[in-house]
Amino acid sequence: MNIPATLQYSKSHEWVKFTSKDTALVGLTDFAQDQLGSLVFVNLPEVGDEFEVGDTLGDVESVKAVSDIYAPVGGTISSVNEELLDTPEAINQSPYDAWLVEISAISDQDDLLSASEYKVHCLEEG
Repeated sequence: MNIPATLQYSKSHEWVKFTSKDTALVGLTDFAQDQLGSLVFVNLPEVGDEFEVGDTLGDVESVKAVSDIYAPVGGTISSVNEELLDTPEAINQSPYDAWLVEISAISDQDDLLSASEYKVHCLEEG
C-alpha cells in the first residue's frame, strides 16, 4: 500500500496535496483505487461549486460498484481534471498523479490525517 508522507488524507480515502496555504489538489488514494478495482467512469463537480468537509464531490464507477467521492476539505472548486473523464483508468495506474479537483479558498481542514495516521486507519478497515 503506497501512502506518500508528503500528502494528507481523509478517512474516506481521498488524498490532499496543498499547493498553497488555501489551495489543494484532491484525489483518490492507492488504497481506495485498489478496493474499487478497475475504474470505468468518473463524475466530477463544476468549477465554482462550494463544498463543506464530508459533502459528496462526485463519484467513480468501477466494474464492481459506484462509490461517492467526499470533500476532505471545505472550499470552492477552482479546477477539475477533465482528462479523467476520458481516461478514468489513470486513477488505477497512478493514483497520486491523477488528481480529481483543485479546491481553493479552503475553509476547513481539521479532519485530515497524516500518512502514518492514515496507514493505521487503513489497517483497521482491513
